[in-house]
Amino acid sequence: MKILGISAFYHDSAACLIIDGKIVAAAQEERFSRKKHDASFPSGAVSYCMEEGMVLPEQIDKIVFYDKPLLKFERLLESYYAFAPRGLTSFIASIPVWLNEKMFLKRLIRKELKQIGFSSVPKVLFTEHHLSHAASAYYPSGFQDAAILTVDGVGEWATASICKGEGNQIEVLKELRFPHSLGLLYSAFTYFLGFRVNSGEYKLMGLAPYGNQEDPQVKEFEAIIERELIDIAEDGSIWLNQKYFNYATGLRMVFDKKWGKLFGMSKRLPGDELEQKHCNLGLAIQKITERVVELMAMEAKRITGSENLCLAGGVALNCVSNGKLQKKGIFKKMFIQPAAGDAGGALGAALAVHHIYEDQPLTQVQGMDGMEGSFLGPAIAEKDVLMVNSSYNAQAHKMEYNSLYAEVANYIDEGKVVGWVQGRMEFGPRALGARSILGDPRNPEMQKKLNLKIKYRESFRPFAPSVLAEDVGDHFELESDSPYMLLVQPVVEKIKRPLPEGYGDLNVKEKLYYERSDLPAITHIDYSARIQTVHQETNPHYWNLIHAFKQRTGCSVVVNTSFNVRGEPIVCTPDDAYRCFMRTEMDVLVVGQYLFLKEEQPDWDKKDDWQEEFVLD
Repeated sequence: MKILGISAFYHDSAACLIIDGKIVAAAQEERFSRKKHDASFPSGAVSYCMEEGMVLPEQIDKIVFYDKPLLKFERLLESYYAFAPRGLTSFIASIPVWLNEKMFLKRLIRKELKQIGFSSVPKVLFTEHHLSHAASAYYPSGFQDAAILTVDGVGEWATASICKGEGNQIEVLKELRFPHSLGLLYSAFTYFLGFRVNSGEYKLMGLAPYGNQEDPQVKEFEAIIERELIDIAEDGSIWLNQKYFNYATGLRMVFDKKWGKLFGMSKRLPGDELEQKHCNLGLAIQKITERVVELMAMEAKRITGSENLCLAGGVALNCVSNGKLQKKGIFKKMFIQPAAGDAGGALGAALAVHHIYEDQPLTQVQGMDGMEGSFLGPAIAEKDVLMVNSSYNAQAHKMEYNSLYAEVANYIDEGKVVGWVQGRMEFGPRALGARSILGDPRNPEMQKKLNLKIKYRESFRPFAPSVLAEDVGDHFELESDSPYMLLVQPVVEKIKRPLPEGYGDLNVKEKLYYERSDLPAITHIDYSARIQTVHQETNPHYWNLIHAFKQRTGCSVVVNTSFNVRGEPIVCTPDDAYRCFMRTEMDVLVVGQYLFLKEEQPDWDKKDDWQEEFVLD
């Protein structure tokens, strides 16, 4: 049976194709349209999935959308009614869109599919949003049973759910409902601290460790949040005081003046200097988020009795919270869906139809899990590399892979920044060694160079390490695999360097570039790292490169960041990669077996300005 899953019309639209329960292809539309977090119908992603699966439109048995628009419309109407007369402006803006388009989503999906070659469209099904999330985590996990915790902003009504996965079935046991939402609470602080909602939450997570744990202001902020904004129950359910929030019916997340009075500071504007009070507020909400997730997980364990936990939903991308949860040992095993946000809903919807609607048994997982390392996107082809060479008069050296690994390891050792493109593209927001920018983690200048000269982003943001799976214990306090870069844990004691007296009183910039470990480029301000374990069976080229770096240097870790500049989606094609390479101060580009050196390339047209092409996040 061939099932096409679709998520669209909110943010991060995507498509997925499964054949007889096996995930064949999955990709986000942004990678094809080059619009970050593209919410439009995923025409490019659907076309790719069909091509990858060698499937004709008439061979698709079912199409499934990742949530139920009529339930969502019901929630909107009830919210506007409950909060009236607040929200009139938002109501006038949104209701016509619903009445003209979103109420008739099945018709819109059929229309869009016909535009890309579907002469007839098979039955279109709809799953509930949080069931899509739950299915995306449970079915690829390899578990025969599991507690499933999904936490995000909002689906139709649910903002969090606890489910039990057993065999091929998923049972929803508990739900938290709108407007009470941990995801929206975190997004509210993302907004107040000057970052973009639905894309800047990971910046808030990276900012939080700059908060001073010893500063009484952190405790004060936590107390204010718990006194005025949120009630937290023992089972992790929360109640948010809507007097302070505007997301239910307004066009902003919060009432800026009320929050300014509450926290003694005005809303930070994008580009404003980051002060210690901003970091302390970020730390306060991060700690509360971690506590709520832990309580939810404990409740999931209590009512399911399972030793396994599956996580999905946007909050599952908070890898600091995930790492703290892992350390608690509530569950013996955890699986976190690498495409935990709305893009993964396309995958979950398709899997839910296969296993629940069609009552098909669990698919036996080969290897670690059913995600194939999350390398589910388009592969590079040599003809596309040759087209780049021709189009831009680019100069490249074709090398045998063993020689290539050694050559690139040498460049990294010399402090060069390397763009690395191999095989199939990753599905989900993380670059995992297929569309990555790499550097030397031992180099104390590498974080600064990558942030300011390559990525052109905020200097405080940390970078992740990729480490050979078999060597992870030599560098990090991690007792499991972390192939999807979704767990944060500390570096080991032996590589830590002591902090100077008064370190906590330094400002953000002064803290930033102090060498905290033998791997300063990947060690965050609190001695932590967002770890990716690299496995030879799922990513042999990347594993071989890191192994060559280890043979040369004794270090089995490299810096890994996504191959893009600020505001740009991760590169997909060799053409995307070469353009990004030439627009930045990257030194080396590797695409398949082809190596490009910056000094050998022709001059680039300076009018080709990425800052005008991409909306900065």
